[in-house]
Parts: sequence; structure tokens; C-alpha cells
Amino acid sequence: MNRPVHFEIHATDPEKIATFYSAVFGWEIKEWIIPGVTLPEENRYWLVTTGPNGVEGINGGVVKRRGEAPVGGEAVNAYVCTMYVEDLDAILEKAIAHGGVLALPKMPIKGMGYLAYAKDTDGNLFGMMQADATAQ
Repeated sequence: MNRPVHFEIHATDPEKIATFYSAVFGWEIKEWIIPGVTLPEENRYWLVTTGPNGVEGINGGVVKRRGEAPVGGEAVNAYVCTMYVEDLDAILEKAIAHGGVLALPKMPIKGMGYLAYAKDTDGNLFGMMQADATAQ
């Protein structure tokens, strides 16, 4: 089977998005610097480390958006990444406190846990899942 190994978040303001995801999920986000190379503004790239090596999950990047940000209300037209979280309510509070917007309120997935969707400060949709086998 072929599995996802990397994700990218498109952002109008990559530094602002880096601050958001670092604050909400604790990710380490650093600009990728190539010694001796100056990248054009539109080609700058930020590496996203979501957790330590050897722990299940993938890392990604942040890139400069090359078009308009989502306006809202349209159907999803991309993959939606969902993060496993220990405390969905606490993470939702952090996301909203740091400028995110609730897109789909917390709902049970019977026998699996609780799921919610939010949008980051640039309108990108993402999911959060808290495991709970007793969810009804």
C-alpha cells in the first residue's frame, strides 16, 4: 500500500500560520534555509515537525499560497488532515483563542471517539479526533 508521508499547508502569511499551529498543537515549525541560497519570496518553505521520530504520524510543510484564500461556505476540495488529540475540547478552545474558527462542532463517532473540524487563520480546514470507545 501507498501511505501519505508529508502534508503541506498553503498560507497567505506562512509565519502567522506557523504561530497558529505551534500554539494549538505544539508543532515545531522552522523556515527551511539552504546555505548560500536566497529563495524568491514565493518559494520560501517552512518545515513542520509534528512529533518525534519513531512515533506514528507524518511531518509536513508550509508554503506560500499562490492564489486567493478560501472564502468559506464552499465544498471541501482538498484532503482534510485530521490530528489525534488527547482532549478535543481543550484543543478546540486553543484553536479559537488563536484565531481559528469552528467549522463542524464536536460530534460522536460511535465506538471510536469524537470528531470536530476547524479552520485556521487562513481558512484551511482541519480535523481533530479524540479516541473514546464509549462514544455514542
